[in-house]
Amino acid sequence: MNKAEARAQTIVLVEDEPAMVDEIRGELESKGYLVRPASIAQAADAARVGDAAMMIMDRIVFGEDSIVTLQALRREGVKVPVLVISALSSVDEKVKGLKAGGDDYLTKPFAMVELSARVEAMLRRLDDVRTTKLRVGDLEMDLIEKTVHRASNRIELLPREFRLLEYFLRHPGRVITRAMLLQEVWQYHFSLETNVVDVHISNLRKKIDTKGTPSLIVNIRGAGFMLNANP
Repeated sequence: MNKAEARAQTIVLVEDEPAMVDEIRGELESKGYLVRPASIAQAADAARVGDAAMMIMDRIVFGEDSIVTLQALRREGVKVPVLVISALSSVDEKVKGLKAGGDDYLTKPFAMVELSARVEAMLRRLDDVRTTKLRVGDLEMDLIEKTVHRASNRIELLPREFRLLEYFLRHPGRVITRAMLLQEVWQYHFSLETNVVDVHISNLRKKIDTKGTPSLIVNIRGAGFMLNANP
């Protein structure tokens, strides 16, 4: 995303520390975004009418927990991406923020370059969502109909398998780590020792692969997995 494209992206910032507002604003506006500081109520109004490409919300603002408003917005069906920032850094607090409707959670103190990287990633994912069909070779996914076909054969997938395959189809030819899948598909934004990724990929391979041909999802030794972009 270049600066001209970013300029159209308005980020509403809910933060009550003036120094932090200045730092965040300076970092993001140097990347071409338009940052608009707001109270919790102002941010909610902007989200409801579509005036925000995304929001950055501090957890505790003027003594009030902003995730109460975030929960209300999600109940109303408002889907604007939200990055929650907070000094509350325990796993329980992170889970609370994500379950309330946060799309990502960044704990203070943080480097401004990390903040801008997360903002860019969230807005890039938003652009990706606008795609309705994904295809690699003869494997096609329809995001509207929620269907998957390989050649002319329909493949029935469980919801988690569908999201897992969608992530691979959005990143063909790229090495995907287990940590990336746990964060993006399972929404685990913290370290977790589990073989759940390998189990689901094994099940997915059984459904999408054609007998007698190499697997579409290949193992990258010591790194993770990759969807073969040229099967």
